[in-house]
Amino acid sequence: MSRFWSDVVKGLTPYVPGEQPKLANLVKLNTNENPYGPSPRALAAIREATGESLKLYPDPNAEQLKLAIGKYHGIDARNVFVGNGSDEVLAHAFLGLLKQARPILFPDISYSFYPVYCGLYQVAFETIPLADDFSIQLSDYAKPHGEKCGGIIFPNPNAPTGCLVPLAEIEILLRSNPDSVVVIDEAYVDFGGESAIPLVARYPNLLVVQTLSKSRSLAGLRVGFAVGHVDLIEALERVKNSFNSYPLDRLAIAGATAAFEDREYFDKTRNAVIASREKLVAELKALGFEVLPSAANFIFVRHPKHDAEKSALALRQRSIIVRHFKLPRIEQFLRITVGTDEQCAALVAALKAILEQR
Repeated sequence: MSRFWSDVVKGLTPYVPGEQPKLANLVKLNTNENPYGPSPRALAAIREATGESLKLYPDPNAEQLKLAIGKYHGIDARNVFVGNGSDEVLAHAFLGLLKQARPILFPDISYSFYPVYCGLYQVAFETIPLADDFSIQLSDYAKPHGEKCGGIIFPNPNAPTGCLVPLAEIEILLRSNPDSVVVIDEAYVDFGGESAIPLVARYPNLLVVQTLSKSRSLAGLRVGFAVGHVDLIEALERVKNSFNSYPLDRLAIAGATAAFEDREYFDKTRNAVIASREKLVAELKALGFEVLPSAANFIFVRHPKHDAEKSALALRQRSIIVRHFKLPRIEQFLRITVGTDEQCAALVAALKAILEQR
């Protein structure tokens, strides 16, 4: 701790991203990256954008990308905000929409960046415990006596559990909280969930955030977006333009636009991940693992007779890495990214060997 740090910095507990190790012959199943590469059309668009135009600033409003997102989802481009990954979009939402007089609400087991944003922007919050089956029960978010909360945010599917909240329950939540902003973080929705974006037209308090890092295999490009009522979008634009007017470069705009236009490749690869996930779930259950229902590109598992941390270390010794969280209630779970069928087969074989040794 330096004497030059501000009081805000002194009080921060930064987010810890998933490990990016440099190991030979690694089966990397710890950061929920897509095992399949980006759309060939996206790669071609990026290559085409690497020309003389790079000497010029990109479009600060990324209109080309907003139009592509709007066309894909059947909405007006005015309802779209884009940023440098969904993490930046979420950060702007915390500052521009969720920094209120009353505490905001989010699950106690959820995306661990949420309390970090609260610390950075000094947003008061309360966590709502997941149910015994690790599901989000939206009825628990109703404040007593009609009291207004500062806002609600949760991932759907949830992370790190992968559990999905049905769209009908989300609509009930929106109707019962008309004066509070509800942010749905849909980073993994394309792997088995139903997006809340169609509800935006009916609920001006709804903001839906998505990313191109997962289902469109562009984690290295850093593109995220939000869809909401124009008033919510204006709040995000005001924050963005007071922070960084050019969050997306020319390559990101070109690649992301092409990725949205290539629906065939998008459906092919996401369906491949879904099929691999269902096969992996069945195989791990056969080995005695408890697997939470997942609508994401990862699964959350535990074995009743084997310690999760020791299993993660044993996998690492076999050049397979998964994510282990040393947190209450989930310290015996492993979060495992769904890889290719070959990667999943290597994981299952390794786990079988580990279990047989004990």
